[in-house]
Amino acid sequence: MLAVGGASYSAQAAAEKVFTAKQGEVLYLTLIAEGNPASVQGRFHNRSIPFFKTGRTDEFGALVGIDMADEPAPVGLKAAITYPDGRQERLYRVVVQAEKFRVQSMTLPKEQVEPDADALKRINREQERVKAVLAGLTPERLWAAGFLVPVEGTVTGAFGSKRILNGQTRNQHSGEDIAAPLGAPVKAANDGIVRLMDDQFFSGISVILDHGLGLFTMYFHLDSATVKEGARVKRGDVIGTVGHSGRATGPHLHWAAWLNGSRVNPFSLAKLAFSSPTTKTEP
Repeated sequence: MLAVGGASYSAQAAAEKVFTAKQGEVLYLTLIAEGNPASVQGRFHNRSIPFFKTGRTDEFGALVGIDMADEPAPVGLKAAITYPDGRQERLYRVVVQAEKFRVQSMTLPKEQVEPDADALKRINREQERVKAVLAGLTPERLWAAGFLVPVEGTVTGAFGSKRILNGQTRNQHSGEDIAAPLGAPVKAANDGIVRLMDDQFFSGISVILDHGLGLFTMYFHLDSATVKEGARVKRGDVIGTVGHSGRATGPHLHWAAWLNGSRVNPFSLAKLAFSSPTTKTEP
């Protein structure tokens, strides 16, 4: 039996075990595995999908990220249920649909778009550090309740936008921007561990939280950070304040999420209701 939250699911899909989600969305899947298996591990797009015990009898859950650049097409999802004396496999299909990302043109100071040699060295060091953080895996789920939106403000709808900076085409925008007053408190979206607190060339004063099982949330362009690396935070704890540090045109929070190799819209996390998921279940 498999349930799914955060995606469309039709009666026809139930018979075919097909689920539908757009680029950048997060699926919350649950399955029933009786007999106390040693582990339940999923695979999707060659990305590892760890399942966890939900607290309900024989139920395991998992968050599956659809990367913003995943090709719109049906993709297989495999769940391996391992027991001391063998294992079972369950196969499902996720139909990835195209999201309509907008094009965003911006004019910035030349040095922010075309960094000099010294700045490029700094940028490379910072990018490698972020990659190392996101490559880490805490083998336990640290979050419990639903995810919070970290600051009140105006959402720009920038996630996935194709950016043109000073006439030059750049990578898609991997987070969502929330315009808010300078100094407004920024809260942790959920329980986790601070894996990075740094002042970086592009993202400015930055905090990355590890929520376990390959899920990270990122908070960029802060005016100040009130946490240190290695600290544990609770859902709703203030971790910094809104700013415009780094490459930013005004006070806002760049909020992003990384899920087992997928760049996903953090608002997709915030829409999931884990205590009473809006799910439909296979018969």
